[in-house]
Amino acid sequence: MTQASTQLTAGEAKLRDFLVPRHEAMVADLAHHVSIPTGLGHDPGLDEYRGIVLDRLRAIGGVVEMRTGEARPTWLDFGSQSDDAPAVRMPPPTAVVTFPGNEGPGILIACHLDTVFDPIGSFTAMTISSDDKTAVGPGVVDMKGGVLITVNALEALAEAGELPNITLALTSDEETGSYASSQILRDLSKEAEIGIATEPALPGGELVVERFGSGQFRVETRGKSAHVGRAFVDGVSAVNKLADVITKISAMPDAERGRILNIGPLLGGAASNAVPDLARAWGNVRFPTNEIADELLAMLRELQTSPESMPSVRVDCSFNRPAKPETGAVTRFAQLARGCAESLGQQMPFAKTGGVCDGNILQDEGLPTIDTLGVRGGGLHTSDEWIDLSSLVERSQLMAVLLHRLKQGALTQ
Repeated sequence: MTQASTQLTAGEAKLRDFLVPRHEAMVADLAHHVSIPTGLGHDPGLDEYRGIVLDRLRAIGGVVEMRTGEARPTWLDFGSQSDDAPAVRMPPPTAVVTFPGNEGPGILIACHLDTVFDPIGSFTAMTISSDDKTAVGPGVVDMKGGVLITVNALEALAEAGELPNITLALTSDEETGSYASSQILRDLSKEAEIGIATEPALPGGELVVERFGSGQFRVETRGKSAHVGRAFVDGVSAVNKLADVITKISAMPDAERGRILNIGPLLGGAASNAVPDLARAWGNVRFPTNEIADELLAMLRELQTSPESMPSVRVDCSFNRPAKPETGAVTRFAQLARGCAESLGQQMPFAKTGGVCDGNILQDEGLPTIDTLGVRGGGLHTSDEWIDLSSLVERSQLMAVLLHRLKQGALTQ
């Protein structure tokens, strides 16, 4: 980037200045949003929070369409006893918001409303530090802070009459694999040219330019039940067979190549005095390339036996988040974002991570995507999840300026 390209235009300076006095209001809004429970598929909270966000987007001309996707496979539910059991809940909807009549390349922004936190747990509110610089709370960075900065950036652009050709996807199941929203995101990606997700930045404001992919699997073993005291030799232990399979899986990881497998949780047997005829183990895989994903899939499939075997082994797999490598198009987009950050006096180093998000899906559909344009913070998915409160205004300004430059065709110049 040249020095000239990192300087704010007069219009961008107005966007920056419009957002400066919003700090206190944004902190108050964030505290309210964080207090609404949206974890573990809590529909009342998701509906309330979604409604608040959609009201603000409608106020600046957003047109809302609700879409419903496919249900999450029941075998993914830990502890499930039957694959034929009905889904615990209806697939959560995805709110798709468009702003008709605006010019520029099509930009798809993916935000998720759900969190990982128990809606009736002890971690249910935002607490601000004594120096007012940070706060902790469920989903405060992942990603209620990211949703909030996006809304404020769009309000700034609307005030300036500079809304881009944007589609906003507000999903409700990212933390459980995006099964209901994945195809919706893929369909929307086909109509766009650029992808953004508002996952939190790393604590120093780093922009993630490369992500691993991930997948889920379940190993199920079946044996023959028998009374331990009267007919032990007639039984065939599904738990013993599962232990044998887990030992084989434990030899599969190759961390240097990024081939990662993890097992847990486990289920097997109902009583210690009965030979167990059913056992299950759930696991997660991570991979830096889709070629290594194919290796993992083949290795897991080789563990299977025929259903008539005694004991038998079945492996179910769902590699639903493809790897997100750094490409030339992603590098150019990241450099544009860095130029915007520098024009605002912000730093933006680049980084890589083994975590996954909806940005993996957008890029897999061909969109150059950057996905850590949310707020700064850390402790994701823990009771120490925290946000740097100064990043609310700063990242709103960054989002507004970046969207303005994308509208002007900066990524294609």
